[in-house]
Amino acid sequence: MKKFLSLLFLVGLVFSLVACGTANEDENTGTGEEAGDEPVELVVGASNVPHAEILEEAQPLLKEKGIDLKIVPFQDYILPNKALADKEIDANYFQHIPYLNSQIADNNYEFTNAGGIHIEPIGVYSKKYKSLDELPDGALVIMSSSVPDHGRILTMLQDQGLLTLRSDLEDTTTATIEDIAENPKNLEFKTDVEAALLPQVYNQDEGDAVLINTNYAIDAGLNPLEDAIALEGSESPYVNVIAVRTGDENREEILTLIEVLRSEEIQSFITEKYKGAVVPVTE
Repeated sequence: MKKFLSLLFLVGLVFSLVACGTANEDENTGTGEEAGDEPVELVVGASNVPHAEILEEAQPLLKEKGIDLKIVPFQDYILPNKALADKEIDANYFQHIPYLNSQIADNNYEFTNAGGIHIEPIGVYSKKYKSLDELPDGALVIMSSSVPDHGRILTMLQDQGLLTLRSDLEDTTTATIEDIAENPKNLEFKTDVEAALLPQVYNQDEGDAVLINTNYAIDAGLNPLEDAIALEGSESPYVNVIAVRTGDENREEILTLIEVLRSEEIQSFITEKYKGAVVPVTE
């Protein structure tokens, strides 16, 4: 009997030590229940304005949902997609749909539009004239070297009555300078300036009119609603999106990012901060 009781005591002691060791291991290595509370890091590349500012506003909301958002700023339109393709970032937020599609076609990127967030109406700026009607015959119009922006700009100028594009174009957003059918003011176009340098061109008083993307205008201290002599309508199809590598669009972190960026809190922030120069979208 004594031997039997001693054996039971030893077995109980072994189980007790094993249990304590497991508990200590969980505590020391973080493999216990608290391990699941660690935030998941999500790295997103973005233009400084307004994209990075919008993401900064979303950071605490994402933190509450267990996502630690890291923002990587970019100054141009090329590197954010290269970084995404090279898996240096998880997503990027800087480009509209036509530009994304053109980059996919030109570079064989396997990217997917995970969701639209906002629209940035493009503006016409001039230090010489206060309206498009004042532009003289032969006026020099300077615009981005980004080809996907050309159709957008030409469509805008057509809507403003400055020119007419070929009637057989199925989609004017793909138009080029060669597609201009009527040009009553004989406008001349300069199309070899990088988008990021357009505010500098404007400040140097080059040309008669400069077409500047809103993010670069705001970043340069311009107020599109006050400084532009004409502004693209809010019905523009050029929605800025979250782009991801194909297959990641259904990742829980990406879906949560889209949800937060489309939330009432972020939409109100965009509306109040940019006062119409940046317009939020919900779909």
